[in-house]
Amino acid sequence: NAHVLQSTELSKVTKVQDVSAIKASGEYDAIITDPPYYDAIPYSDCMDFFHVWLRRTTNGLSPEIDMAFQNPLGPKWNHDTGDGELIDDASRFGGDPARSRQNYEDGMARSFQACHSSLQPDGRLVVVFANKQPDAWETLVAALIRAGFVVDGSWPIQTERNARVRAMASAALSSSVWLVCKKRPPGRPGWDNAVLDEMRENITQKLRAFWDAGIRGPDFVWAATGPALEVFSKHPVVKKANAPDEVMTVSEFLREVRRMVVDFVVGRVLSQGGEEAVTGLDDVTTYYLLHRNDFGLDDAPVGGCILYALSCNLSDSALVNQYDLLVPSRNGAAADDPEGEASADDDNDDNGESGGGAKVKLKPWHRRRGRSLGLEAPGGRPAPLIDQVHKLMHLWRAGDQVRVNEYLDNRGLQRNALVHQLLQALIELAPAGSDERAVLEALSNHAVAHGDVRAPRYRQPRLEEAP
Repeated sequence: NAHVLQSTELSKVTKVQDVSAIKASGEYDAIITDPPYYDAIPYSDCMDFFHVWLRRTTNGLSPEIDMAFQNPLGPKWNHDTGDGELIDDASRFGGDPARSRQNYEDGMARSFQACHSSLQPDGRLVVVFANKQPDAWETLVAALIRAGFVVDGSWPIQTERNARVRAMASAALSSSVWLVCKKRPPGRPGWDNAVLDEMRENITQKLRAFWDAGIRGPDFVWAATGPALEVFSKHPVVKKANAPDEVMTVSEFLREVRRMVVDFVVGRVLSQGGEEAVTGLDDVTTYYLLHRNDFGLDDAPVGGCILYALSCNLSDSALVNQYDLLVPSRNGAAADDPEGEASADDDNDDNGESGGGAKVKLKPWHRRRGRSLGLEAPGGRPAPLIDQVHKLMHLWRAGDQVRVNEYLDNRGLQRNALVHQLLQALIELAPAGSDERAVLEALSNHAVAHGDVRAPRYRQPRLEEAP
């Protein structure tokens, strides 16, 4: 305690200012900010509850306090002055979501520009962000780059308590990503192919470190965003090599980052913890492995599932309605089904949004009984590999070994290394002693034996053929 008291005596006097972030000025070595989380929290609405009572109880204590509570409610967005509470809330823009989002990005850019002008030449801006929505990250990053910053470092820090009220029955993240930014020196535009190559090289070691540190799920995806941005943000713009008149947007870049991250995770799943790279695995099967590895067949927060779906170039609604892979879940069980195995035709009250405590779950293989399961879609689109495996499981369960062999032969599955990796991964993910695991093990053994039988055999040369 004595040490703390002594340190406070030697420190400078703290100065608290009640001013807009775009009006603050000075010369600082560091600015640390935890900015508004896009559309996740209606800050001023929450503030109003406390504002009315504090305004009454603190009235007359000092002119400064009276000035802070001079308005009857907390500050909302002021269209006339272009200042105020900065969140993405379409209701404050006549219900226009595009105007609301653009206003948020412009306001963040103005705030970061104020930080830029207030920092020393070698100063640092630290931004703490924990939003799980891709749109929120894209808006934040775009604002940072517009303001003239380059990401100089990043750390995922487990700042959120799992037992907090906000985390209960929700898809809230448990980690915050701390982005350390510096002023970007003058530079030339970058090219997307070179930037992506440098990003992949830069991010690989970080992904291994984050994985070894035990970071999983959506937190793992966003933890990788910081190191990736170190490459992208050092250029004022990034042009497309195949279309020099076009620029690579933040959205396009982060889509590439997310895909690389999920491929890394799926590689770990398929190789049971190894570092084998994944190539050629379709989007739906990639999503299935991500979801199954993180959430199993239990209820999963829809926010994390939406993030994984976007990372796999899919949507949660397509996974429910088109691919029959997900089912909405309410109150711990899928809708209208006490066993949690509702039809994929059930309506999703959340419309793909990640608010509240919305849940979804994977549909178990034995409930996926559509006639088109494992067959090519209209137009010749190949069936996802997970659908083909589930089709084989149905055929095997029915005891139809002839059709199992035909299905394997017609698609060359017994010679596909990904199929054997997928079967082994699914065996590891299935509960020990479960019927699913038994069917997968039997099918895996049969596929190996069937492939060996059909493989070309070595023929012993006759004596007259010998050299």
